[in-house]
Amino acid sequence: MTLGTADFWTAPLSALSGVDITDARFKANPFPFYARLREEAPVFPVTLRRLRCEERAWLVTRYGDVLAVLRDDATFVKDPHKAMTPAQLRRVPSVPAVFGPLGRNLLSLDGADHDRLKVLVHRAFTPRMVERMRDQTQAVTDEALDRALRRSGMDLIADFALPVPLRVIGRILGVPGRDHGRFSAWTRAFVSVGHRSPLTVIPSVLAFIRYLRGLIRERRARPRNDLTSALVAAQEGSDTLTDDEVLAMIFLLLSAGHETTVNLIGSGTLALLGHPDQMERLRDDPALMGSGVEELARFVVPAETATERYAARDVEVAGTLIPRGELVVAVLASANRDPAQFERPDTLDLGRANNRHLSFGQGMHYCLGAPLSRMEAQVALTTLLRRAPNLRLRVPEGQLRWRSGFILRGLEALPVTL
Repeated sequence: MTLGTADFWTAPLSALSGVDITDARFKANPFPFYARLREEAPVFPVTLRRLRCEERAWLVTRYGDVLAVLRDDATFVKDPHKAMTPAQLRRVPSVPAVFGPLGRNLLSLDGADHDRLKVLVHRAFTPRMVERMRDQTQAVTDEALDRALRRSGMDLIADFALPVPLRVIGRILGVPGRDHGRFSAWTRAFVSVGHRSPLTVIPSVLAFIRYLRGLIRERRARPRNDLTSALVAAQEGSDTLTDDEVLAMIFLLLSAGHETTVNLIGSGTLALLGHPDQMERLRDDPALMGSGVEELARFVVPAETATERYAARDVEVAGTLIPRGELVVAVLASANRDPAQFERPDTLDLGRANNRHLSFGQGMHYCLGAPLSRMEAQVALTTLLRRAPNLRLRVPEGQLRWRSGFILRGLEALPVTL
Protein backbone atom coordinates (compact mmCIF):
# COMPACT_ATOMS: atom_id res chain seq x y z
CA MET A 1 0.00 0.00 0.00
CA THR A 2 1.20 3.50 -0.82
CA LEU A 3 0.28 6.28 1.61
CA GLY A 4 1.47 9.85 1.63
CA THR A 5 3.31 11.24 4.63
CA ALA A 6 0.19 13.06 5.88
CA ASP A 7 -1.84 9.86 5.56
CA PHE A 8 0.29 8.14 8.19
CA TRP A 9 -1.41 10.34 10.80
CA THR A 10 -4.96 10.33 9.42
CA ALA A 11 -5.47 6.78 8.11
CA PRO A 12 -7.06 4.18 10.42
CA LEU A 13 -4.37 2.30 12.30
CA SER A 14 -5.52 -0.96 10.72
CA ALA A 15 -4.73 0.45 7.27
CA LEU A 16 -1.09 0.93 8.20
CA SER A 17 -0.51 -2.83 8.27
CA GLY A 18 -0.49 -2.69 4.48
CA VAL A 19 2.35 -0.16 4.29
CA ASP A 20 5.32 -1.58 2.38
CA ILE A 21 8.38 -0.55 4.38
CA THR A 22 10.67 -1.79 1.57
CA ASP A 23 9.18 0.58 -1.03
CA ALA A 24 11.46 3.34 -2.34
CA ARG A 25 8.77 6.01 -1.85
CA PHE A 26 8.38 5.01 1.79
CA LYS A 27 12.17 5.22 2.30
CA ALA A 28 12.15 8.92 1.37
CA ASN A 29 10.49 9.82 4.69
CA PRO A 30 9.54 6.91 6.95
CA PHE A 31 9.71 8.96 10.15
CA PRO A 32 6.04 10.09 10.43
CA PHE A 33 4.93 6.47 10.05
CA TYR A 34 7.15 5.35 12.90
CA ALA A 35 6.14 8.34 15.04
CA ARG A 36 2.49 7.25 14.75
CA LEU A 37 3.41 3.70 15.74
CA ARG A 38 5.45 4.85 18.75
CA GLU A 39 2.43 6.76 20.04
CA GLU A 40 -0.37 4.29 19.32
CA ALA A 41 1.02 0.84 18.47
CA PRO A 42 4.67 0.45 19.52
CA VAL A 43 4.71 -3.18 18.37
CA PHE A 44 2.88 -3.45 15.07
CA PRO A 45 2.49 -6.19 12.43
CA VAL A 46 3.11 -5.45 8.74
CA THR A 47 3.49 -7.63 5.69
CA LEU A 48 7.11 -7.77 4.59
CA ARG A 49 7.72 -8.46 0.90
CA ARG A 50 11.10 -9.85 -0.12
CA LEU A 51 12.47 -12.63 -2.31
CA ARG A 52 9.05 -12.70 -3.99
CA CYS A 53 7.49 -13.92 -0.76
CA GLU A 54 5.38 -12.33 1.95
CA GLU A 55 5.66 -12.82 5.69
CA ARG A 56 4.38 -11.10 8.79
CA ALA A 57 6.91 -8.91 10.56
CA TRP A 58 6.49 -7.25 13.96
CA LEU A 59 7.87 -3.70 13.99
CA VAL A 60 9.27 -2.67 17.39
CA THR A 61 9.51 1.13 17.41
CA ARG A 62 10.17 2.63 20.87
CA TYR A 63 13.78 3.17 21.92
CA GLY A 64 13.55 1.17 25.15
CA ASP A 65 11.85 -1.79 23.45
CA VAL A 66 14.27 -1.75 20.52
CA LEU A 67 17.20 -1.75 22.94
CA ALA A 68 15.68 -4.66 24.87
CA VAL A 69 15.22 -6.70 21.67
CA LEU A 70 18.80 -6.06 20.56
CA ARG A 71 20.18 -7.11 23.94
CA ASP A 72 18.00 -10.20 24.52
CA ASP A 73 19.74 -12.70 22.27
CA ALA A 74 18.12 -15.65 24.06
CA THR A 75 14.56 -14.62 23.16
CA PHE A 76 15.22 -12.92 19.82
CA VAL A 77 17.53 -15.19 17.83
CA LYS A 78 19.18 -14.89 14.43
CA ASP A 79 18.87 -18.51 13.32
CA PRO A 80 15.25 -19.30 12.35
CA HIS A 81 15.91 -23.00 12.98
CA LYS A 82 16.25 -22.18 16.70
CA ALA A 83 12.89 -20.42 16.77
CA MET A 84 10.50 -21.83 14.21
CA THR A 85 8.36 -24.93 14.33
CA PRO A 86 8.85 -27.54 11.57
CA ALA A 87 5.67 -26.27 9.90
CA GLN A 88 6.99 -22.70 9.88
CA LEU A 89 10.36 -23.79 8.51
CA ARG A 90 8.70 -25.50 5.56
CA ARG A 91 7.33 -22.11 4.48
CA VAL A 92 10.74 -20.41 4.50
CA PRO A 93 11.92 -19.81 0.90
CA SER A 94 15.05 -21.70 -0.03
CA VAL A 95 18.25 -19.78 -0.64
CA PRO A 96 20.25 -20.54 -3.84
CA ALA A 97 23.04 -23.01 -3.05
CA VAL A 98 25.68 -20.53 -4.21
CA PHE A 99 25.00 -18.47 -1.08
CA GLY A 100 25.41 -21.46 1.26
CA PRO A 101 29.08 -20.90 2.18
CA LEU A 102 28.25 -17.33 3.21
CA GLY A 103 25.73 -18.36 5.87
CA ARG A 104 28.06 -18.84 8.84
CA ASN A 105 28.73 -15.24 9.71
CA LEU A 106 28.37 -13.04 12.78
CA LEU A 107 24.93 -11.78 11.75
CA SER A 108 23.38 -15.22 11.28
CA LEU A 109 24.64 -17.14 14.32
CA ASP A 110 23.67 -17.24 17.98
CA GLY A 111 25.22 -18.30 21.28
CA ALA A 112 28.47 -20.24 21.33
CA ASP A 113 28.77 -20.35 17.53
CA HIS A 114 28.59 -16.56 17.38
CA ASP A 115 30.95 -16.06 20.32
CA ARG A 116 33.58 -18.34 18.78
CA LEU A 117 33.59 -16.40 15.50
CA LYS A 118 33.55 -13.05 17.29
CA VAL A 119 36.65 -13.87 19.34
CA LEU A 120 38.57 -15.00 16.26
CA VAL A 121 37.48 -12.09 14.05
CA HIS A 122 38.29 -9.51 16.74
CA ARG A 123 41.85 -10.81 16.78
CA ALA A 124 42.12 -9.75 13.13
CA PHE A 125 39.83 -6.73 12.77
CA THR A 126 41.29 -4.39 15.38
CA PRO A 127 40.88 -0.64 16.04
CA ARG A 128 44.61 -0.27 15.42
CA MET A 129 44.19 -1.78 11.94
CA VAL A 130 41.33 0.63 11.21
CA GLU A 131 43.30 3.67 12.34
CA ARG A 132 46.22 2.54 10.21
CA MET A 133 43.95 3.01 7.17
CA ARG A 134 43.23 6.71 7.86
CA ASP A 135 46.00 8.03 5.58
CA GLN A 136 44.98 5.67 2.77
CA THR A 137 41.34 6.72 3.21
CA GLN A 138 42.44 10.35 2.89
CA ALA A 139 44.37 9.56 -0.31
CA VAL A 140 41.43 7.72 -1.89
CA THR A 141 39.06 10.54 -0.88
CA ASP A 142 41.30 13.18 -2.45
CA GLU A 143 41.60 11.16 -5.67
CA ALA A 144 37.80 10.94 -5.99
CA LEU A 145 37.40 14.68 -5.34
CA ASP A 146 40.18 15.60 -7.77
CA ARG A 147 38.20 13.93 -10.58
CA ALA A 148 34.91 15.49 -9.49
CA LEU A 149 36.32 19.01 -9.16
CA ARG A 150 37.73 18.88 -12.69
CA ARG A 151 34.14 18.27 -13.87
CA SER A 152 32.64 20.81 -11.41
CA GLY A 153 30.12 18.20 -10.30
CA MET A 154 29.37 14.54 -9.66
CA ASP A 155 26.84 11.97 -8.57
CA LEU A 156 27.94 11.96 -4.96
CA ILE A 157 26.83 8.33 -4.52
CA ALA A 158 28.40 6.71 -7.59
CA ASP A 159 31.47 8.95 -7.74
CA PHE A 160 32.27 9.44 -4.05
CA ALA A 161 30.24 7.74 -1.31
CA LEU A 162 30.44 4.34 -3.00
CA PRO A 163 34.00 4.15 -4.42
CA VAL A 164 35.81 5.62 -1.41
CA PRO A 165 34.87 2.90 1.13
CA LEU A 166 35.02 0.26 -1.61
CA ARG A 167 38.62 1.16 -2.45
CA VAL A 168 39.48 1.27 1.25
CA ILE A 169 38.01 -2.15 2.02
CA GLY A 170 39.80 -3.57 -1.02
CA ARG A 171 43.10 -2.29 0.33
CA ILE A 172 42.30 -3.55 3.84
CA LEU A 173 41.63 -7.03 2.45
CA GLY A 174 44.82 -6.99 0.38
CA VAL A 175 43.22 -6.98 -3.08
CA PRO A 176 46.01 -6.19 -5.59
CA GLY A 177 45.67 -2.88 -7.42
CA ARG A 178 45.34 -4.65 -10.79
CA ASP A 179 42.17 -6.38 -9.53
CA HIS A 180 40.36 -3.32 -8.11
CA GLY A 181 38.13 -2.96 -11.19
CA ARG A 182 36.85 -6.55 -11.03
CA PHE A 183 36.61 -6.40 -7.25
CA SER A 184 34.44 -3.26 -7.44
CA ALA A 185 32.14 -4.73 -10.10
CA TRP A 186 31.65 -7.97 -8.15
CA THR A 187 31.03 -6.13 -4.90
CA ARG A 188 28.38 -3.92 -6.49
CA ALA A 189 26.66 -6.99 -7.92
CA PHE A 190 26.70 -8.76 -4.56
CA VAL A 191 25.35 -5.86 -2.50
CA SER A 192 22.50 -5.44 -5.01
CA VAL A 193 20.99 -8.76 -3.85
CA GLY A 194 18.72 -6.90 -1.44
CA HIS A 195 17.26 -4.90 -4.33
CA ARG A 196 17.16 -7.53 -7.10
CA SER A 197 16.37 -11.21 -7.45
CA PRO A 198 19.31 -13.29 -6.16
CA LEU A 199 19.15 -15.34 -9.38
CA THR A 200 20.28 -12.36 -11.48
CA VAL A 201 23.56 -11.99 -9.62
CA ILE A 202 24.55 -15.65 -9.27
CA PRO A 203 27.18 -15.55 -12.07
CA SER A 204 28.89 -12.53 -10.48
CA VAL A 205 28.73 -14.04 -6.99
CA LEU A 206 30.20 -17.34 -8.25
CA ALA A 207 33.08 -15.50 -9.92
CA PHE A 208 33.62 -13.40 -6.79
CA ILE A 209 33.67 -16.48 -4.53
CA ARG A 210 36.25 -18.17 -6.81
CA TYR A 211 38.42 -15.05 -6.70
CA LEU A 212 38.25 -14.70 -2.91
CA ARG A 213 38.96 -18.39 -2.35
CA GLY A 214 42.09 -17.90 -4.45
CA LEU A 215 43.06 -14.87 -2.36
CA ILE A 216 42.53 -16.87 0.86
CA ARG A 217 44.70 -19.74 -0.45
CA GLU A 218 47.39 -17.24 -1.46
CA ARG A 219 47.41 -15.65 2.01
CA ARG A 220 47.59 -19.03 3.76
CA ALA A 221 50.68 -19.79 1.71
CA ARG A 222 52.22 -16.30 1.74
CA PRO A 223 50.77 -14.01 4.46
CA ARG A 224 50.97 -10.24 4.10
CA ASN A 225 50.05 -7.24 6.23
CA ASP A 226 46.34 -7.24 5.35
CA LEU A 227 43.01 -8.30 6.84
CA THR A 228 42.70 -11.50 4.79
CA SER A 229 46.04 -12.70 6.17
CA ALA A 230 44.98 -11.69 9.68
CA LEU A 231 41.69 -13.61 9.39
CA VAL A 232 43.52 -16.68 8.10
CA ALA A 233 46.02 -16.46 10.98
CA ALA A 234 43.50 -15.67 13.75
CA GLN A 235 43.71 -18.30 16.45
CA GLU A 236 42.25 -18.96 19.89
CA GLY A 237 43.97 -21.97 21.38
CA SER A 238 43.84 -24.57 18.62
CA ASP A 239 40.78 -22.99 16.98
CA THR A 240 41.04 -21.13 13.67
CA LEU A 241 38.64 -19.91 11.00
CA THR A 242 37.83 -22.25 8.13
CA ASP A 243 38.06 -21.00 4.54
CA ASP A 244 34.25 -20.75 4.41
CA GLU A 245 34.23 -18.68 7.61
CA VAL A 246 36.88 -16.30 6.27
CA LEU A 247 34.89 -16.05 3.03
CA ALA A 248 31.66 -15.33 4.92
CA MET A 249 33.39 -12.66 7.02
CA ILE A 250 34.69 -10.89 3.91
CA PHE A 251 31.21 -10.88 2.37
CA LEU A 252 29.74 -9.57 5.62
CA LEU A 253 32.18 -6.65 5.61
CA LEU A 254 31.28 -5.91 2.00
CA SER A 255 27.52 -6.02 2.51
CA ALA A 256 26.70 -4.83 6.02
CA GLY A 257 29.81 -2.71 6.58
CA HIS A 258 30.32 -1.20 3.14
CA GLU A 259 26.67 -0.37 2.42
CA THR A 260 26.07 1.42 5.71
CA THR A 261 29.12 3.62 5.09
CA VAL A 262 27.89 4.52 1.60
CA ASN A 263 24.53 5.53 3.06
CA LEU A 264 26.09 7.45 5.95
CA ILE A 265 28.24 9.55 3.60
CA GLY A 266 25.53 10.02 0.95
CA SER A 267 22.48 10.63 3.15
CA GLY A 268 24.64 12.56 5.61
CA THR A 269 25.68 14.96 2.85
CA LEU A 270 22.04 15.42 1.83
CA ALA A 271 21.12 16.19 5.45
CA LEU A 272 23.86 18.84 5.61
CA LEU A 273 22.68 20.40 2.36
CA GLY A 274 19.19 20.57 3.84
CA HIS A 275 20.54 22.22 7.01
CA PRO A 276 22.98 24.90 5.78
CA ASP A 277 23.40 26.32 9.28
CA GLN A 278 24.74 22.96 10.48
CA MET A 279 26.94 22.58 7.40
CA GLU A 280 28.53 25.99 8.07
CA ARG A 281 28.90 25.08 11.73
CA LEU A 282 30.90 22.02 10.69
CA ARG A 283 33.02 23.98 8.21
CA ASP A 284 33.82 26.57 10.87
CA ASP A 285 34.71 23.97 13.48
CA PRO A 286 36.18 20.76 11.97
CA ALA A 287 36.77 19.48 15.53
CA LEU A 288 33.01 18.98 15.64
CA MET A 289 33.23 16.20 13.06
CA GLY A 290 33.36 13.40 15.67
CA SER A 291 30.03 14.30 17.27
CA GLY A 292 28.79 15.43 13.85
CA VAL A 293 29.14 11.98 12.32
CA GLU A 294 27.38 10.44 15.34
CA GLU A 295 24.49 12.87 14.90
CA LEU A 296 24.29 12.23 11.16
CA ALA A 297 24.21 8.49 11.86
CA ARG A 298 21.31 9.06 14.28
CA PHE A 299 19.46 11.43 11.99
CA VAL A 300 19.71 9.73 8.57
CA VAL A 301 19.97 6.16 9.97
CA PRO A 302 21.91 4.32 7.19
CA ALA A 303 20.36 1.02 8.34
CA GLU A 304 16.66 1.68 8.89
CA THR A 305 16.18 -1.53 10.83
CA ALA A 306 18.36 -4.08 12.54
CA THR A 307 18.89 -7.38 10.77
CA GLU A 308 16.35 -10.18 11.20
CA ARG A 309 15.52 -11.71 14.54
CA TYR A 310 12.98 -14.42 15.34
CA ALA A 311 11.00 -14.94 18.52
CA ALA A 312 12.30 -18.14 20.14
CA ARG A 313 9.08 -18.36 22.19
CA ASP A 314 5.77 -16.57 22.56
CA VAL A 315 6.85 -13.23 24.01
CA GLU A 316 5.10 -10.03 25.03
CA VAL A 317 6.66 -6.70 24.08
CA ALA A 318 4.99 -3.42 25.07
CA GLY A 319 1.76 -5.28 25.79
CA THR A 320 1.65 -7.07 22.42
CA LEU A 321 2.10 -10.82 22.06
CA ILE A 322 4.55 -11.91 19.37
CA PRO A 323 4.10 -15.60 18.52
CA ARG A 324 7.01 -18.00 18.47
CA GLY A 325 8.92 -18.22 15.21
CA GLU A 326 7.77 -14.91 13.79
CA LEU A 327 10.01 -12.19 12.42
CA VAL A 328 10.83 -9.34 14.81
CA VAL A 329 12.14 -6.10 13.30
CA ALA A 330 13.86 -3.63 15.64
CA VAL A 331 13.34 -0.28 13.88
CA LEU A 332 16.49 1.77 14.42
CA ALA A 333 15.06 4.70 12.45
CA SER A 334 12.23 4.96 14.96
CA ALA A 335 14.33 4.45 18.09
CA ASN A 336 16.68 7.21 16.93
CA ARG A 337 13.77 9.68 16.76
CA ASP A 338 12.07 8.69 20.03
CA PRO A 339 11.39 11.84 22.11
CA ALA A 340 11.52 9.71 25.26
CA GLN A 341 15.26 9.30 24.60
CA PHE A 342 16.32 12.34 22.57
CA GLU A 343 15.53 16.02 23.09
CA ARG A 344 14.16 17.57 19.87
CA PRO A 345 14.70 14.26 18.03
CA ASP A 346 13.68 15.60 14.60
CA THR A 347 16.28 18.38 14.79
CA LEU A 348 19.77 17.91 13.35
CA ASP A 349 22.22 19.10 16.02
CA LEU A 350 25.84 18.27 15.21
CA GLY A 351 26.91 19.11 18.75
CA ARG A 352 24.36 16.83 20.38
CA ALA A 353 25.60 15.44 23.69
CA ASN A 354 24.79 12.00 25.18
CA ASN A 355 23.89 10.77 21.72
CA ARG A 356 23.19 7.12 22.45
CA HIS A 357 21.80 6.33 19.00
CA LEU A 358 21.33 2.75 17.85
CA SER A 359 22.45 3.12 14.23
CA PHE A 360 25.21 0.53 14.66
CA GLY A 361 23.07 -1.79 16.76
CA GLN A 362 23.63 -2.91 20.32
CA GLY A 363 24.41 -6.08 22.24
CA MET A 364 26.25 -9.11 20.89
CA HIS A 365 25.52 -8.17 17.27
CA TYR A 366 26.85 -4.61 17.53
CA CYS A 367 28.34 -3.68 14.14
CA LEU A 368 31.92 -4.91 13.93
CA GLY A 369 32.65 -2.36 11.20
CA ALA A 370 31.41 0.67 13.16
CA PRO A 371 34.92 2.10 13.85
CA LEU A 372 35.81 1.79 10.15
CA SER A 373 32.52 3.39 9.06
CA ARG A 374 33.01 6.28 11.47
CA MET A 375 36.58 6.89 10.33
CA GLU A 376 35.68 6.81 6.63
CA ALA A 377 32.73 9.16 7.10
CA GLN A 378 34.83 11.60 9.13
CA VAL A 379 37.56 11.72 6.49
CA ALA A 380 35.16 11.87 3.54
CA LEU A 381 32.89 14.60 4.93
CA THR A 382 35.73 16.72 6.35
CA THR A 383 37.49 16.68 2.99
CA LEU A 384 34.31 17.30 1.00
CA LEU A 385 33.34 20.36 3.04
CA ARG A 386 36.87 21.77 2.93
CA ARG A 387 37.48 21.27 -0.78
CA ALA A 388 33.96 22.00 -2.08
CA PRO A 389 32.83 25.24 -0.40
CA ASN A 390 30.15 25.77 -3.10
CA LEU A 391 28.64 22.29 -2.76
CA ARG A 392 24.93 22.28 -3.64
CA LEU A 393 22.22 20.02 -5.06
CA ARG A 394 21.90 19.93 -8.85
CA VAL A 395 18.23 18.89 -8.79
CA PRO A 396 15.30 19.65 -6.47
CA GLU A 397 15.33 17.38 -3.41
CA GLY A 398 11.87 16.07 -4.33
CA GLN A 399 13.33 14.49 -7.48
CA LEU A 400 15.83 12.34 -5.59
CA ARG A 401 15.14 8.60 -5.62
CA TRP A 402 15.73 6.28 -2.67
CA ARG A 403 16.66 2.63 -2.92
CA SER A 404 14.03 0.05 -2.19
CA GLY A 405 14.74 -2.93 0.03
CA PHE A 406 14.78 -4.24 3.57
CA ILE A 407 17.11 -3.03 6.36
CA LEU A 408 19.19 -0.38 4.56
CA ARG A 409 18.15 3.18 3.74
CA GLY A 410 20.07 5.10 1.11
CA LEU A 411 19.86 7.17 -2.06
CA GLU A 412 20.04 5.85 -5.61
CA ALA A 413 21.92 8.98 -6.70
CA LEU A 414 22.79 12.44 -5.39
CA PRO A 415 23.68 14.87 -8.22
CA VAL A 416 25.67 17.85 -6.91
CA THR A 417 27.64 20.78 -8.27
CA LEU A 418 30.95 21.76 -6.71
